Amino acid sequence: MNRDIDVLVLGGAGVDTIVYVPELPLPYADSYMIDSGIRTRAGQTGDFVAVGLSALGLRTHHLDLLGDDPEGDLVRALHRDHGIELTAISQPAGTKRAVNLVGPDGRRLSLYDTSRSRPDDRLPEATVRALATASRHTHVSITQPCAHALPVLRETGVTISTDLHDWDGENPYHEPFAHTADLVFLSAAALPDPERTMHRIVERGRARTVVATAGAEGAYLLTDDTLTHIPPATPPAPVIDTNGAGDAFAAAYLYGMLTGQPPHQCARYGTLAGAHACTIPSTETHAMNSTDLLRLTAPT
Repeated sequence: MNRDIDVLVLGGAGVDTIVYVPELPLPYADSYMIDSGIRTRAGQTGDFVAVGLSALGLRTHHLDLLGDDPEGDLVRALHRDHGIELTAISQPAGTKRAVNLVGPDGRRLSLYDTSRSRPDDRLPEATVRALATASRHTHVSITQPCAHALPVLRETGVTISTDLHDWDGENPYHEPFAHTADLVFLSAAALPDPERTMHRIVERGRARTVVATAGAEGAYLLTDDTLTHIPPATPPAPVIDTNGAGDAFAAAYLYGMLTGQPPHQCARYGTLAGAHACTIPSTETHAMNSTDLLRLTAPT
């Protein structure tokens, strides 16, 4: 079968408004002067994964719902500028958007506008099936339309990854994604016992590999029923913004997987790309390329 696409990214397209605030949590005040500006730019989780994959040289296609609005135009321009194929299904409710408050230490607080979706939103089954059949791998965002696409993806036989982000290990919304994917990423931030949650994902679903990112502490890799701590990578410059670090990690891990690297090396790629992302302002889009990634991991 001809697989013209290396990775099909489902969902996660939208725009963010970035506000750099003096501290988080932000104390109540009547007003704040924001010297760094308030900027709206294209890029949510699916967009950033797609950009990261493309920068690493993988043939990437992104499928999602987009509004016929200025925000949707920003997303379309992002993909066009980075040479990423985009299939945009019309979304009458408009393009997804969020506000990210970013503190001086790079931490963020995200406010998601849930009004840009409807309960009956769906990605067309025929489109999902055709693109998945042409793909080596599919990465699925945890947006509601993508949940309904999971059975179709499984029928095509394509391998699936997903990112559960800051799942608490209990919210049932995340379970179809966690139990359908072959590879699961998640953040350890909201998990009281990351190892327990990672083992439960494996026990209850199809995944044989689970990766929990832990920020400055690196990551935890569960594969072959063995949990390993992956040390953090040293950022190449001061940390200014953690937006997109998890997406960069996932993109680099998938690059390693699709180029035949073992899970531990894939996770090492992820820590390097994630650390690099923390040095880039959210208002810019500059993903690590394969030349830099391989240089950093080359034997000395």
